[in-house]
Amino acid sequence: MREKVVVGMSGGVDSSVAACLLREQGYDVIGVTMQIWQDEDNDMKGIKGGCCGLTAVEDARRVAEALEIPYYVMNFKQEFRQYVMDYFVDEYLQGRTPNPCIACNRYVKWEALLKRCLSMGADYIATGHYARIAKLENGRFAVRRSVTAAKDQTYALYGLTQGQLAHTLMPVGEYEKSAVREMAEKAGLPVAHKPDSQEICFVPDKDYAGFIDRSAEGRVPGGGNFVDEEGRILGRHKGITHYTIGQRRGLELPMGERVYVTGIRPETNEVVVGRNEDLFTRRVLCRKVNYMSIEDLTEPRRVFGKIRYNHKGAYCTIEKLPDGSVAADFEEPVRAAAPGQSICFYDGEYVLGGGIIE
Repeated sequence: MREKVVVGMSGGVDSSVAACLLREQGYDVIGVTMQIWQDEDNDMKGIKGGCCGLTAVEDARRVAEALEIPYYVMNFKQEFRQYVMDYFVDEYLQGRTPNPCIACNRYVKWEALLKRCLSMGADYIATGHYARIAKLENGRFAVRRSVTAAKDQTYALYGLTQGQLAHTLMPVGEYEKSAVREMAEKAGLPVAHKPDSQEICFVPDKDYAGFIDRSAEGRVPGGGNFVDEEGRILGRHKGITHYTIGQRRGLELPMGERVYVTGIRPETNEVVVGRNEDLFTRRVLCRKVNYMSIEDLTEPRRVFGKIRYNHKGAYCTIEKLPDGSVAADFEEPVRAAAPGQSICFYDGEYVLGGGIIE
């Protein structure tokens, strides 16, 4: 009897080719698009091109027809609202910089989708992520870098659990992007040349502050003071939800030199600004650490760390602190380690784990 795999189909070329490859490998493939957009009067109406927007269903259904596989739309609106959208808003209100894609991967695309699919008799779920999954000699599962560094998406997957990894397939991690598009074209898939989606799917206009204003009406603090590290008032800001650590544009401060956001203080509604050099640090603390290639961190360890998706990364030594958090001491200073963002640790090609920057 063939093993059954449910492929999360976003309507893009990567997940479409994932479904194609798995069908060729002999799996019993079912296509699913996760319905996450909200009610008709919400921001989600009319989204075009997002990973799970309205057009995703149209494109994914056409791909499923071309591949001759069953296709369904599953409703995950409640989970997406709770674990992604509400989290996104709450983090900004606390002066932090959230990472909604990581939250979506952990709690919606895997926890919610996998649980539902396993209950329906599936053996695996699969995605079009540029990453690979390996079972290590110590018996643990870990995410491994894809063969193409330019598209590698392992940073956003550090939060997955052992149980989730054991039931996950990521077939496109073995290929370059150009090869994936060639396979899609050869298979006659209608999305072979569809552009990749770049924006956060529920804020397609990139107006984060506007989205937060609409979503958290009555909870959003108004304008406050720009201050320096000593607390001297330098001017007025539009509200802390408009800013993130390292930001330079949009400050509109006549300082005579370039200044950057170096801190956000929600308790006093202040935004701290300083020089570029003030953004560099060698030590980064993180909490809510998920270990992947190891069961626990029992002694200091030299690893490769990334403090955001597009960070080139740098070597650091990580050590577990008495409260369970982890300190990462980098060998070269890293810039703009923003609280709320994630830090991912690599042991060679494998994800050792990661956590939320404190």
